[in-house]
Amino acid sequence: MKTQTLKLWLCALVCVALVTVFVRCTKKTVSPVVDQPVESAAGNKKTNAVTFVHPGILNTQASLDYIANQANNNDADRLAAYQKVLDYCNTHSPSNGYKATIQVASSAGTQDETNFKGDALLSYALALRWAKTGNAAYATTVKQILDGWANAFQSITVVGTNPNPNQGSLEAAWAAPTFAAAAEIIKYYQTAGGQTGGWTAAEDSQFKSFLNKLKDNYINNTPNYHNNWVVSQGYAKMAIGIFLDSQAVYDSGVTLVKTVIPEIIATDGSMNGEICGHNDYTHFQYSLTGITYAANLAAIQFADYSIYTASSSRLLTGYQYQYKLIKGTVSPSCSVSGSPSNPIWPGIEIADRRFHTTETSYIRNLQAPYGLPGNDVGFLGWTSYTHHNVP
Repeated sequence: MKTQTLKLWLCALVCVALVTVFVRCTKKTVSPVVDQPVESAAGNKKTNAVTFVHPGILNTQASLDYIANQANNNDADRLAAYQKVLDYCNTHSPSNGYKATIQVASSAGTQDETNFKGDALLSYALALRWAKTGNAAYATTVKQILDGWANAFQSITVVGTNPNPNQGSLEAAWAAPTFAAAAEIIKYYQTAGGQTGGWTAAEDSQFKSFLNKLKDNYINNTPNYHNNWVVSQGYAKMAIGIFLDSQAVYDSGVTLVKTVIPEIIATDGSMNGEICGHNDYTHFQYSLTGITYAANLAAIQFADYSIYTASSSRLLTGYQYQYKLIKGTVSPSCSVSGSPSNPIWPGIEIADRRFHTTETSYIRNLQAPYGLPGNDVGFLGWTSYTHHNVP
């Protein structure tokens, strides 16, 4: 009996083993193919199901908590920087000029441009104010602005003498990241008291449609002038990609920025194509600021510092050249009107936080705290409040 029982047990074990092998083989032949990790723009391996950091357009939950806590506890430097935010909020109101078609001009601004980009900046400044204070009225006004433009906007037309037909692409690339930065705060941030901005699914859907119109109809069609236009295009696509949770849109922006960096900034840091191409000390700072903001987005999202280090840290070399311009130790290859130190663009605050060299610190300290340089409405400002000495 023992021998027979042993044989029965051995037979059962063999059957189980055979069934197991059969089942494993069967599952292997019918199971779906699993996507392999893909290379990100950062060069890191990650799956296709990418999770973006939110809020993650220049600010994060942690950084907004940090600056709000400092300001609310009367840190003198943070309050001085926050005053720049208050100054803008207290001297500007929502335009209520939300239109289906806005008119822009190549050389001189229009009222529509002022309304469009000014409202983007105001929505961002008010979002920062809400994050600090928790006052729901500020979040409500931000949503009023964002909803107003998202519901009304359809197209951009170019007007004026000798208009550049592509001007709408640049205007869209300037406004979109600022609108998106404001929306990120209202959609995702939670104040110390646990308040949220009350962003609804309907608002989210309409705002995404608005960003897609700007991207698909204008930003994607930006001509490659190998200058600050492409920088703005790349930065805008990165910001839009973050809000849309679109890796493809985000990555295309990273590629644009990295490609144009060595085309704008020479190996010695000079940017004569920008400086002499416009005969001013403004447009080269558009490039430096746009690249810096793009680099900061990548650092937040994937701890990716490759834009900062791209082309042998060409961005830092550009700021070093700016320092030499200000100190008078180099000169561009043309006669340029104005002063290389008037005004300084707020990208320097983020650049100095990253590099913190003698040169970047010198430039940063010239005009800090930073609001909006010369009331220029191209790039968002207030970086002294949001970024100076923020971990």
